[in-house]
Amino acid sequence: MKKYFLFLGIVAGLYACSSVPVTGRQQLSLVSDDDVLTSSLQQYSDYIQTAKKSTDKTATALVEKAGRKIAGAVEAYFKTTNQEQLIANYQWEFNLMDDPQVNAFCMPGGKIVVYTGILPYTQDETGLAVVLGHEVGHAIAKHANERMSHQIAAQYGEAGIGLLLSKSSSTVQTVGSVVYGLGAEVGVMLPFSRKHELEADHLGLIFMAIAGYDPNAAIPFWERMSQQGNKGILEFFSTHPSDNTRIAEIKKELPEAIEYYEAVWGKKNTTTPASKNSNNQWHF
Repeated sequence: MKKYFLFLGIVAGLYACSSVPVTGRQQLSLVSDDDVLTSSLQQYSDYIQTAKKSTDKTATALVEKAGRKIAGAVEAYFKTTNQEQLIANYQWEFNLMDDPQVNAFCMPGGKIVVYTGILPYTQDETGLAVVLGHEVGHAIAKHANERMSHQIAAQYGEAGIGLLLSKSSSTVQTVGSVVYGLGAEVGVMLPFSRKHELEADHLGLIFMAIAGYDPNAAIPFWERMSQQGNKGILEFFSTHPSDNTRIAEIKKELPEAIEYYEAVWGKKNTTTPASKNSNNQWHF
């Protein structure tokens, strides 16, 4: 294990790394955005063709509405911070699927799916914003790219890195089928590490705040989720942080998110989306 992490450190130093927007965390980045998008869009297209979309027009419209607001907040943030090129190829899509699982997932480039099973826990538009902000956070942080990079480094070592540097996309396609694994409960690597989950929470709080949703709503949402979550499963073996860990971290990050909320919208402690300031300016 120590040798593996040493190898990753050498790879990151010699080849490629990037930083996550907002958090600034450094991450391994061996694969190009184009290759990741090509691989993920194929997986997503296959899934959409077989999955059952919800026929609940009201709930579907609410998912789309909240998703578009979050996406708009992301675009505003990146425009204001002169980082628009980082999301230039994103094509946002928000779908509600008729599935009893209490879950949602995100694919690279902004393809997000919510299952109807989570709606009793979101309860309203602001609750949906918590979930959608979290999933958008995964997309913005390019967690799939990072996960794939680690998988390639672990599975192929220097040979796989050589293939990537020679512009071969076959390695990306092969690993992508494992990394995304729609329909697979757990692949070779866990769907997202606990570190990624907590980072997506952090980003989600900020983006929902910029979109006009009170980030304080994240606490009661995750408390509701804790009533059904991984009971009896040790956090170490879970693909998600324990509910207590997640809620504790969100509480630490709330002041930052509330600063965005108040600066952009000028209102405090309301779970109703506000109207943009009259001067129509974003302040970060």
